[in-house]
Amino acid sequence: MRWQTDLNGLSEAFQDKTVLVTGGSGAIGTNLVRDLSHFDPKRIVILDNLTSSYEWNVPRGPKVRFLKGDVVNEKDVEEAFKDHPQIVYHLAAHFANQNSVDHPELDLMVNGMGILKVLERARKSGVERLIYASSGCGIYGSDTPMPFTEDYVSMDLYTPYQVTKMLGELYTNMYRNLYGLPIVNARFFNSYGPGEVPGRYRNVIPNFFYWAMNGQPLPITGTGDETRDFTYVGDIVNGLVACAHYDQAVGEAINLATGKEIRILDLANWVNELTHNDAGIVLKERRDWDKKTRLLASIEKARRILQYEPKTDFKAGLKQVHLWFEKNWDNIRKSAEF
Repeated sequence: MRWQTDLNGLSEAFQDKTVLVTGGSGAIGTNLVRDLSHFDPKRIVILDNLTSSYEWNVPRGPKVRFLKGDVVNEKDVEEAFKDHPQIVYHLAAHFANQNSVDHPELDLMVNGMGILKVLERARKSGVERLIYASSGCGIYGSDTPMPFTEDYVSMDLYTPYQVTKMLGELYTNMYRNLYGLPIVNARFFNSYGPGEVPGRYRNVIPNFFYWAMNGQPLPITGTGDETRDFTYVGDIVNGLVACAHYDQAVGEAINLATGKEIRILDLANWVNELTHNDAGIVLKERRDWDKKTRLLASIEKARRILQYEPKTDFKAGLKQVHLWFEKNWDNIRKSAEF
């Protein structure tokens, strides 16, 4: 099964336009770029330093221009804007919670200074739309009532990543208020799907598949009853495309999720079943910063503004991840860093 964004007239927002995707070599960025390539754009520019992505996974095509560079480097950002993009997706980030705990200064530089440099260049260039990849797992603190709605803001945060993702939204909102920059804050929830290479600081699903395909037990930090609102990357991409199309989205924060909870224990069992891994699971102590036992987003705002509707069943999405792992296993094994 090869998902592709449901056009529904949304492709016209990109026709004969230049799109800049920072972090375009990452898990979400690669899928976004591949779909945008079908929308008849003038050009798609990827700016990525490949610190958490890999050359073999970078999208290629006659209209795709790849720049190896860093969002905190003024010259790299300036070079990316030389193509005069009308639409900017700022996906580049220092990812994620544990990584930020281990490297808080780097997290602030990339997630704070990075968004500021991109916003300032976007303002000077007069872009038509800037979509910022925020984090529903970061913006909503441990005291947030569920399901998480966009009008609730919490300062009860536990990691530098949560702080800098909120900082990014504060900056985008400031640029909207002060300069009239047309921004959208897209709050992702536990994205998963083809394209994400496992590693020490990566998400649970690619790591589970990596360990399971190596015949290892799957480590669960906690009891296994914890839940997350896992969202297939194809549905995230659909939401990102809509963020560039609908004028009602400008100035808004919008959850991109499924609105469904999945238990981590069920996830582990399904991955072991798909990979025929008999090693089972092993329970480990929860990390100090991991205070959220449940995550569940409201997607009513996305439905109303973006006509957003997640379409991928969770088990079907896991099968796509497994197929991608099997197809790219040699590269994944060489690239995974733990």
